[in-house]
Amino acid sequence: MGQIHALLAERGYEVTEPAPDTLHIRELDSGVSIQAVVEGDIIFFTLPCITVARAKVTPEIMAAMLDAGNGVSTSFFQLYDAGGGNVTVTLNNFCKLQEMGAEDEDDILSCVHFLLVDVMSARRLVGSLAA
Repeated sequence: MGQIHALLAERGYEVTEPAPDTLHIRELDSGVSIQAVVEGDIIFFTLPCITVARAKVTPEIMAAMLDAGNGVSTSFFQLYDAGGGNVTVTLNNFCKLQEMGAEDEDDILSCVHFLLVDVMSARRLVGSLAA
């Protein structure tokens, strides 16, 4: 975790470690936050987009989230139970860590970058759920 924390901090992200094997990453210009969790040799990145009533996530919205032409090209959506009949729609990505060499560093930075790019399309897609 220390190497990943240092790598992201060196690239200008605000990074905290709220729990073991967990990083909170914030892009300073936009304020967008990503959570990273390391499980074994996989690092999972999660970017919450919106929390809404479960009933608002209709089959039409789900179809749009799964559509290959939706503008979200490198990340994927997941739904998490937020309690009280609500769900959080997240954008996710992951990479496999090997030896924490240059290739792993590139993979980590790419995952974060892809999420930050994809979130613009994702928020346009699911932003209508807030109404």
